[in-house]
Amino acid sequence: MTKKDLINDTLVAIKNAEAVGKSDVTVEPTSKLLKGILKIMQHAGYIGDFEYVDDHKGGKFKISLQHRINKCGAIKPRFAVKREEYEKWEQRYLPARDFGVLIVSTSQGLMTHNESKEKGLGGRLIAYIY
Repeated sequence: MTKKDLINDTLVAIKNAEAVGKSDVTVEPTSKLLKGILKIMQHAGYIGDFEYVDDHKGGKFKISLQHRINKCGAIKPRFAVKREEYEKWEQRYLPARDFGVLIVSTSQGLMTHNESKEKGLGGRLIAYIY
C-alpha cells in the first residue's frame, strides 16, 4: 500500500485545474492541516471560497479557483526553520523577494513566513505558493 501525501496531492490538483482553466476543483480526503493551508491560500488571495462536503468517507473540499497561482507545492522533508533563517528558504523556494508565501507550522499554528517573522517564531516548512 502506498502512502498518500494529502497536501502535495491537493496542491498538484489545484495547480493542474488552474492550468487547464477550470473554475473549481474537488479534492478528497481532507484533514485539519489541509483546511488550515486552504485558509491561508484564501486569505492570501490565491484561491476563492472553499467548502467542506461530508460524504461519510473522509470528506471533500470543493475549492473555487482564482487563476492566480503560478506554482505551488509541498515541501518534503518538512525542514525545521529558525526565525532568522527565513531569508535562505525564501531564496530557495520563492522566485523573488516579496513574491509568494511559504506556509509554516509553528507552535502558534499555521501561518505564512511573513507572519512568523513578525512574531519571531520558527517552525516547520509545509508548502510554498506563488
